[in-house]
Amino acid sequence: MELLSVLPEADIHSTIDPEIPRVRYDSRRVSPGDLFVALRGQRRDGFDHVPEAIARGAAAVVSDRPAPEGIAAGVAWASVENPRRAMGLLSARLAGDPAEKLVLAAVTGTNGKTTTAMLLEALLSERYGGSGFLGTVGYRTGHREVEAARTTPEAPDIQELLAEMVRDGVPAAAIEVSSHALALERVAGCRFDVAVFTNLTPEHLDFHGDMESYYQAKQRLFGMRKTDAAAVVNLDDDSGRRLVAEIAPPIVTYSASGNPEADVRAAASRCDLAGTSLEVERAEGSFRVSSTLLGRFNVENLLAAAAAGLALGVRPERVAAALASVRRVPGRLEPVEAGQPYAILVDYAHTEDALERLLLAVKELTEKKIVLVFGCGGDRDKGKRFPMGLIAGRMADIAIATSDNPRSEDPEAILAEVEKGLIASGATKYLKIADRREAIRAAVGLANPGVVVIVAGKGHETTQVIGGREIPFDDRVVAAELARHGT
Repeated sequence: MELLSVLPEADIHSTIDPEIPRVRYDSRRVSPGDLFVALRGQRRDGFDHVPEAIARGAAAVVSDRPAPEGIAAGVAWASVENPRRAMGLLSARLAGDPAEKLVLAAVTGTNGKTTTAMLLEALLSERYGGSGFLGTVGYRTGHREVEAARTTPEAPDIQELLAEMVRDGVPAAAIEVSSHALALERVAGCRFDVAVFTNLTPEHLDFHGDMESYYQAKQRLFGMRKTDAAAVVNLDDDSGRRLVAEIAPPIVTYSASGNPEADVRAAASRCDLAGTSLEVERAEGSFRVSSTLLGRFNVENLLAAAAAGLALGVRPERVAAALASVRRVPGRLEPVEAGQPYAILVDYAHTEDALERLLLAVKELTEKKIVLVFGCGGDRDKGKRFPMGLIAGRMADIAIATSDNPRSEDPEAILAEVEKGLIASGATKYLKIADRREAIRAAVGLANPGVVVIVAGKGHETTQVIGGREIPFDDRVVAAELARHGT
C-alpha cells in the first residue's frame, strides 16, 4: 500500500491495495474504504472497536498489536509501535502534506498561548496576505470558522483543516500546540516555520504526572521546526532558560523584564485602561508597539509575537501595525458591557499562576475593589485548588468560590478543597456558592462604581459540564444579563 510507505517500521499484512479516502480514529465515523487507527485511550481501547470499524467498511487497520485471528481477508493490517504518530503521518500524507505548503507558526506554553497565537495570526496575514488559526477559541481556515472541541485538534482533523487552507489559497496559519497534543502526537506530520515558548507553570499534572514530563512534552515542539526555522523563547521563564540550553539553534530569546541578554526586549512598557504599549528593543534598533489589549501579561504576549514576526522577516512597522489590529481576544480580560455603572471582566484564568497574573494585572489597571468569582474544574489538577483559594483570598477584596466544570465530582467537595486555601489566606470576606449563575448574581449584587467584578476560569467557553451533561453557559452572557436586570 503506497500510503503505508510513510511508516517504514510497520509490519504490514495485506493481500489488497485499497484506495484510502480518509483516516479515522473513531469507529463510529468509519465509512467504506477508510483506514481505522486503533488508539489506546485513557478510558477506552480502540482495539476493542476494530470489529465495528471493519463492519462499517474499514479497508485497513493500524494498531500496536498484531491482527487478531479470523480478521477479514480483505482488510489490510499494519502493526506499529506508536499508532498515534502513525496516524499523524498517514493523515498528513493523505492530505497532501499541507504543512509543507504553508507558513506555520506554533505557540506552546502554559499561559498566553491563545493571545500570542492570535497576534501571530494577524502578523502572518500582514506578511503573507492571509492566515488561518487553530486554537482554544476556534478553528479558522480563512473562509470559515469552526468551534474548537479542544485547543489542538486530533491529527486527521488538523491535516484536513490545513489542507482546506491550501485549497482555498490561504498561505499561512498560527497554531496553539498544547502539551496534550505533543504528548499524543497530534501534530505529527507538521513542521513549523517558527515555534514560540511562552512559559511553564503547573497545569495538566493529572495527565503528565509531574513537571518534568510536562516540560518534556513542550520541548518536543522545537524538534519539529523546518530547516533554519527559529525557536522564540521567553528568557524570563526558568523553563525557557533551560530550553535555550537544550534545543538546536536558531534561537531568538525575548524578555518582557528587559533582560539585556535577550535578543528582543521590552522597555518603557505602559499598561492602563486604554491598553498596553511597549518599546521593542533589539540590536538593529527599537520600535513602539501599542495595543488595546488589557493587562501587564500582554507585554509578554505582544513581545513574543513581535519576536516571532521579526524572526519571520516581517518589517518592524508592519509588526506594529499587525499587533495593533488585534482589538480583543475572546475571554481574555474581556469587558462585559450591559450599561452597568461598574466594570465586569471575564477571563480564562484557571490555574494559580494565571489567576495571580490576572489579579496583578487588574490591580495595576485600577485601584477599585475587586469582587472575584472563580472555581476549579473536577476530575483533574486537584493540586491547584488550595493554591487558587490562597491567591483569591489574598488578592481579591471579596472572593466568591463557585463551580467551574465539576464534571463527575461533587461541586461541594471541590469547594471544600478550595476553601482550605481561602481560610489559609486569612480572608474573612469570601463566599462559597456552588451554582455558578448564583455566584455571578452575588458578585453583581455586591458591585458599585467603586468595584470591578472579575469572573475567572471559563473565559470564552459557552458550556458548563456538570455530571454527564454539557449545558449552555457563557460567563459573558450570564454576567451581562444579570447586570442588565440588576440581578
